[in-house]
Amino acid sequence: MRMKSKLYEIIFESDTKIGKLFDVLLLVIIVLSILLVILESVPSIERKYSLILKILEWSITIIFSLEYCMRIWIVSKPKTYILSFYGIIDFLSILPSYIGLFFVGTHGLMVIRALRLLRVFRILKLSRYTSGGAVIIRALKQSRYKISVFLFAVLTMVVIIGTIMYLIEGAENGFTSIPRGIYWAIVTLTTVGYGDISPSTALGQFIASFAMIIGYAIIAVPTGIVTAELSKPMRALPSGQVCENCLSEGHDVDDQYCRHCGEKLQ
Repeated sequence: MRMKSKLYEIIFESDTKIGKLFDVLLLVIIVLSILLVILESVPSIERKYSLILKILEWSITIIFSLEYCMRIWIVSKPKTYILSFYGIIDFLSILPSYIGLFFVGTHGLMVIRALRLLRVFRILKLSRYTSGGAVIIRALKQSRYKISVFLFAVLTMVVIIGTIMYLIEGAENGFTSIPRGIYWAIVTLTTVGYGDISPSTALGQFIASFAMIIGYAIIAVPTGIVTAELSKPMRALPSGQVCENCLSEGHDVDDQYCRHCGEKLQ
């Protein structure tokens, strides 16, 4: 039990030096694994360094497999971790390499190639080890209601503009349906402007000009909402303590009990 407690402090928490070192090492390995996935997609590199890439990939897979098994062994409720967000991400990060062992033949190789792309999920593991991300996540949570109302207003505007453009331009100008008009409105309001559909009538072009101008304001509003939350005085970042019972994070330094399940913190 003492060994489990020590390993739990190292693997799940980051308040100690060895815990921070563990997090840094995992960050390096995760970034390396993503780099390997990217390099393997380049045919010339894959042909020339195929063996080296495979050795590195399997080394990383074994490390992540050991980490995954250790987390299951350490926690008091393994099912809670396995079904948690990070538990699923950890599982997806090692699954493709092992599935590849059971596929042989040409058709199997095509499946393996698609499954191997799931290793990109490892990049989601990064959020667990970046303390600065807690500030951004907190700001997004605090502004979620304002952003939700704003997005609903934008969605309403998009539907109205798309419908109007369908009525004005018609199928002869590419607006064959209301969903097609909504697609054009989204592309225009976001200032992307693919150009695959464009209004031809004078009234349609006037409405398009109005939508383009509105688009700049639409981009600025959510940025301003989140920035305002970031600029507010915020309480200190949470400690690195993780509840052994429910695996929840975000506790204050002076918390003695989990704010989610009431379990006593170590």
